[in-house]
Amino acid sequence: MPRTLPQFSGVLAASAALRVECSREGFTRVRSFTRDTLHDWSLDHRCDDTALVVTELTANAATHAAPGEAGVPEILLGFLLDPTHVLVTVSDPDDHPPVYASADSGLEEHGRGLRIVDTLAEEWGWVLRSPAGKTVWARLPACPPI
Repeated sequence: MPRTLPQFSGVLAASAALRVECSREGFTRVRSFTRDTLHDWSLDHRCDDTALVVTELTANAATHAAPGEAGVPEILLGFLLDPTHVLVTVSDPDDHPPVYASADSGLEEHGRGLRIVDTLAEEWGWVLRSPAGKTVWARLPACPPI
């Protein structure tokens, strides 16, 4: 069942967005954009976890979004920052829910992405977009790790 986007703990401090090009260069740009954005926000301590979450979510969107349609699916990456969290959003044109692999699929080549997101994020979920598509989101802490 889709969930709503999480509520912010304070005032929105910053935001950033990128249209994702579904290519090797495009995914390299996604990782660079993630690191540059977090660096600009003085969140270098969250770059590795956030870059991994972003990589998994954008790869899932590119792999599964509108599989039967001609052309390249439009995927949008977004970041929202409040005083305590970074919200990562990845939107694509497919209405199907993301598939969370079972625990016994650990040796499979595919299907582990959302398990990684689940481990690194405080919470994650997805919502349907209007008129079509979905947004998968993950909320990560902005505070330095203890």
